[in-house]
Amino acid sequence: MDLGKRIAGLRVGANMSQEELAGRLFVSNDLVSKWETGKRRPDWAMIEALAAALGVTADSIVDRNELMLEDLEGCLPEDFPDDDLSGVLNGFLRLLRRDEADIFMRRYYFLRSVKEIAADYRLGENHVRTILSRTRRKLKKYLKEVQNGQNEVV
Repeated sequence: MDLGKRIAGLRVGANMSQEELAGRLFVSNDLVSKWETGKRRPDWAMIEALAAALGVTADSIVDRNELMLEDLEGCLPEDFPDDDLSGVLNGFLRLLRRDEADIFMRRYYFLRSVKEIAADYRLGENHVRTILSRTRRKLKKYLKEVQNGQNEVV
């Protein structure tokens, strides 16, 4: 996935400069440039705002599942089959405490920012990052166990 190229292509197709797009989104020109060069990635709320500003759907900019998989790529063992990844993830989520599963889902499925999640739960952003980091480690271990047949998908 090259999200930056998609954003740039849609912006150019809409006959819009980076400055104009930045103005419509109330962000800096520098941030739009970083999105387009891949140095930064907008969160889902910003992708929705980008879509509205460019007159397209959010799904035409990026597939939600691609973003989730990109974020979780470091957890996947090499050669892990993607064909039943959603089933495996659902099994993993059932093993988590409710708050861990909710935070994980908000971040990786609903693509909420750490700041938004922290506000929702009245937690510090660092606390949310710690929960997400621990949950990713648990996921990595779970996926290895599933791959090696040591753990069945619940």
